[in-house]
Amino acid sequence: MQENGSETIESNPHSSKRPFFKQWWFWLILLCLIVGGFFSVWKERQLPSAASAASKKGALLPTPVFVAAARTGDMNLYLTGLGSVTPLNNVTIRSRVDGQLMDVHFREGQNVVKGSLLAVIDPRPFQVQLTQAEGQMARDREQLNNARLDLERYRTLWKQDSIPRQQLDTQEALVRQYEGAVKIDQGQIDSARLNLTYSRITAPVSGRAGLRLVDPGNMVHATDTGGLLTITQVQPIAVVFPLPEDSLPQVLQKMKAGRLTVEAFDREMKQNLAAGELATVDNQIDPATGTVKLKAFFANRNSELFPNQFVNARLLLDVKKDAIIIPSAALQRNPQGAFVFVLRPDKTVAMRAVKIGITQGGEATVVEGLAVGEQVVVEGAERLREGSKVEVKEPGRTPNK
Repeated sequence: MQENGSETIESNPHSSKRPFFKQWWFWLILLCLIVGGFFSVWKERQLPSAASAASKKGALLPTPVFVAAARTGDMNLYLTGLGSVTPLNNVTIRSRVDGQLMDVHFREGQNVVKGSLLAVIDPRPFQVQLTQAEGQMARDREQLNNARLDLERYRTLWKQDSIPRQQLDTQEALVRQYEGAVKIDQGQIDSARLNLTYSRITAPVSGRAGLRLVDPGNMVHATDTGGLLTITQVQPIAVVFPLPEDSLPQVLQKMKAGRLTVEAFDREMKQNLAAGELATVDNQIDPATGTVKLKAFFANRNSELFPNQFVNARLLLDVKKDAIIIPSAALQRNPQGAFVFVLRPDKTVAMRAVKIGITQGGEATVVEGLAVGEQVVVEGAERLREGSKVEVKEPGRTPNK
């Protein structure tokens, strides 16, 4: 250290700093960056080639599918409508005379036969009326007989010119008066007997008795609106169901040719409840729904159908004989129409355009484009294209995804 006047100068060899690019750590960092960049470029170039190789390898693997052979058979054409069960007769039993309900001769829910006794109204007032009418009848008849005898006498006397004509005319009028009285008496007798008949209430139709609405001991009247019970005829029974108006011409044409079968299914179309025959078609189309109502009759011997029950009515309209049938799952669609994938002998598939006829119950008829025995893909078709290689799986096994 030197001191020169008031200035002091330090001399140190490490006091002057070197530029950073001349430092060793700078070159180390730069080298790492260069090596990392080359590695990234190499990796990016390798990924597309690996993906391409993987896709080529995947394309070479066969697609697992299920197939089914086209077969011949009879295909039924059905028309289905949601209908309701309707009894042929639904009768509310009411009393036709006034009186006290004495006895009830039916059980609720019992099947009754036409003419069987259901209830008895107190018959004694009507028996009294009958006795009175018969007594009046006997009196008036005797008066009529006496007047007729007097008339014969007056006619003889008038012929002998012993009595005036007026007396004879009066006697003839008296005879006619008594004849009218006898007719009135006969009407009263008939009325009393009819009331006696009405006091015994019988079943007008055969059917199932409903719940009892009046208990014995109550007074009933002919003007009562509630009635005593309801009888519903359930054997046979009817089903009323609608069909689209476009189907009406076919239905009418088939009805002229013969009988049409109707089946009643539950709401889920799984259980066949009963089979019957189409009876008639309504006389007009409902403009609000564009449908027409049809009625079918069912024997209902085992009470399979119940009044007001909702059922799916299936009308057998036609049977296509010896049709080519395939599962509906094999059908594919594109803008040009329907097609199927047909299995070739070399385990590849071909797209085949087809013309479809009837589709019913998971099966379809093929009108054109397919021959009997050809196998079509029914599962796994969404991953196929023309010429795709496939692996046919046995039923019951799940294809590999």
